[in-house]
Amino acid sequence: MYAMIVVPVKEGENIERAIKKFKRKFDKTGVIKELRRRQQFDKPSEIKRVKMQHAKYVQQLHAQKERLTRAALLTNNNIP
Repeated sequence: MYAMIVVPVKEGENIERAIKKFKRKFDKTGVIKELRRRQQFDKPSEIKRVKMQHAKYVQQLHAQKERLTRAALLTNNNIP
């Protein structure tokens, strides 16, 4: 499951900084994200559809980045 978060506080360290460290570590664990995800039931077909949409979106981003990179290379090669 999840381990306990430990934030060592040094002598004379600002408590606000320690709280910030705790919040950062807590966010990285993904507990809140997991709780929100489990609040409602998602059908397996719905999950699959969302994953496919995300994969399509990511693939389009990669293709766009590659097109821009190629265009930049072509324009740089034409300049003497």
